[in-house]
Amino acid sequence: MNEQDLLSIKKFSDLTGISQSKLRYYDELKLFQPIKRGENGYRYYTASQAIAVNCINVMQHLKIPIKRIFDARHHETPRQFLDILKNHELELNKELFRLQQAYALIHAYTELISEGLNADENAITTVYMTEKPIEIGELNDYSSGYFYDSFFKFIGKMKEKKIDSAYPVGGFYDSMDIFLEKPGEPSRFFSQFPTGRDKKEAGEYLVGYARGNYGKLGDLPERMKNYAKENNIAVGGPVYEIYLFDEIVVDDPNRFLIQVSVPIKNKRK
Repeated sequence: MNEQDLLSIKKFSDLTGISQSKLRYYDELKLFQPIKRGENGYRYYTASQAIAVNCINVMQHLKIPIKRIFDARHHETPRQFLDILKNHELELNKELFRLQQAYALIHAYTELISEGLNADENAITTVYMTEKPIEIGELNDYSSGYFYDSFFKFIGKMKEKKIDSAYPVGGFYDSMDIFLEKPGEPSRFFSQFPTGRDKKEAGEYLVGYARGNYGKLGDLPERMKNYAKENNIAVGGPVYEIYLFDEIVVDDPNRFLIQVSVPIKNKRK
């Protein structure tokens, strides 16, 4: 081996991004050693060693015990080493799934809160909305007189479907007539589950906002009805109700921010 092909520990550290202290630590454990030591005790490596040491470093970051890595490199067969990697590949897949779920949840709330901060709360407007996957629940039953009976039933059904109840939940009215007749009592609930089997269609929507606790829409239904009539807008169903601000970001329930949207069928001539 030519001396010019050898790298000092500093150059090898720069090449791999692994600190000199960690390289010395690996050497002391005989986990990964330099290709040569000079008479002065200096460590020298080759560029080809970068692959092995980076693999070791990744395995350590995965919290594979040092002794396990050492045994795998020095005492076990390729098949045994493969088994170690496969076991940790499975653990990584679980962690990746957990992170993807966490990202989707955070993204859902980021969208809602951002929309709430930019909303003109006092205005009734027409807005183009993109398609959004959702999971719609069964028809609600309010015969008990207790609103949350239907809500708890919906949450239970979502859990049966392996849908995390932490995703934003909204109200779904089968028609504008139902919304006007019984505001605050949605026909069904829906979850903004990112891989939901249903969808809120893309298109133009009539949109309004209200402040209040769950089910308290104030005069919003009437204002939306009047706006549609005054502007010759024909709306259809269903009607979607979602909380842009809820107890996650607002302490006072009476300050929750509700968005209601209903698809526009056409503007009358």
